[in-house]
This record gives sequence, C-alpha cells and structure tokens, in this order.
Amino acid sequence: MGAQTVVADVADELARRVVAGEYAPGDLMPSVRQVADEFEMNRATAQLVLGRLESYGFVDAHRGRGFTVRDVRRSGGVEVYRRLFRLSAPEIAVHMFRDVVETERTIVLDALLAYTDSAADGDLTALRKDIDELESLARATEPDYRRLLVIEVGMVRRLLSELGHSMQRAVLNSIAELLFEVPAAVRAYFAVSADLHVLVWRALQAVWESGSGPSEAQLALFEDLFAMYHEKVVATFEEFAHAGAPGRRAASA
Repeated sequence: MGAQTVVADVADELARRVVAGEYAPGDLMPSVRQVADEFEMNRATAQLVLGRLESYGFVDAHRGRGFTVRDVRRSGGVEVYRRLFRLSAPEIAVHMFRDVVETERTIVLDALLAYTDSAADGDLTALRKDIDELESLARATEPDYRRLLVIEVGMVRRLLSELGHSMQRAVLNSIAELLFEVPAAVRAYFAVSADLHVLVWRALQAVWESGSGPSEAQLALFEDLFAMYHEKVVATFEEFAHAGAPGRRAASA
C-alpha cells in the first residue's frame, strides 16, 4: 500500500469520526504525535494526514494549537457534503440523498421543460446518438448502471449548455461526482428499470422532433410521474443503505 493510499485511508477514518460526532465542532483533533502512534506511521505522514483533513474542509489549522474540528454540517461546501454523504450512518445518508435527489430533479425537470420550449431551434443529432447508446446499454443482461447514468448526466449537461444555464450545470456536475462515489446511489437511480429511462428520453425526443410541444395536461402528468419516480429512487436507496449494500460508503472505481 502506497504512502498516498495510507494518507487517504487514515484521513477518511478521521473524517468518519467527525461525521459520527466522536470529535465535536471546536474540539482539538488528535495531535500529529497521537495520529502517528495510533496508526503506526511516522510523524511526517501523520502531518500529511491532518493536512489532507484540512483540505477536505473538516478541520482548521491553528499555529501553536494544532487542528480544531469544523462544524461541517453548518459550514461545509459541496466537497464536504460529498464526504459527509459517503461516510455518514444510513439514516443521515438517506436524508442527504433525498436532498440531492430533490435538487437534481429540479435542475433536470427545469432543463427538460425549458429545452422543450426551444427545441425547434436545436440540433438533436448528438442527443439522438446518446439515446441510442442508452437503449443499447439498457438491453444488456446486466446493464452498466454507472455508464447509463454518465450518459444521462451528459445529455442533461448538454441541454443546460445550450440553454446557457451555467450555474445549474455546475451544480449538476457536483451532484454527479457525489453520486458516482457511492455505487448504491447510482444503482438507486435505476430503481424501476433502465428501459424506463430509455422510454422517457424517446418520448422527449419525439416531442422535440415534432416541434409542436406537449399540452398543459401532458406536462402536468409528466411532472407528477417525474416526482413519483424520484420518490422510488429515494426509497430504493434507503433499502440499500439499511441493508448495508456493498459500496454504500466505498468510492467507486
């Protein structure tokens, strides 16, 4: 095991303790010497571990005092949220996942509806190619769910770029990075079946190519179904989390 792997693993363990409340906000973290002794490493490596924890946003460095624990739930940004999600107990992870899903749903739904209003002016060539690949992967005996989600995120990212929604695209990118680190979260996004995703994209493709647009009743039905589907995604992740699904906390390769 390389030195960088040791540093990352020990930093994750200390981060997990912060998440679990073993080290409370404002507490002093174990010193360089204490970390070196507990994890049987030299002090230079222990210093790197605490530096890594600082770069994660979990601690603040104070000259002459060492490192103090930050209130990561209140002051943490997206990078902190990613680690909180990956390292938290099931109950907290499920709550965080619901927040993630609701944010993602809003961004995606807004993008789909906005693009539907302007699709007549867009070039659908790249989207058709992506949907074809999505359909091909969905037909596999054992679908590659990570690749399926990568394609879907890429399609929404393309729509947001064409719409000029750069902030929403940035948030979507951060959400995708968070999801891809937790295989159970990726799998939960296909709570019904990969075929359903293909059907939705094919229906949207037909609307965009027709240039006529859906009726108000069709839009309302789509929004309701979209919300119901995401509730199923959250419920499926909750099942995985409480069942101790492999990869719930481990980063995906």
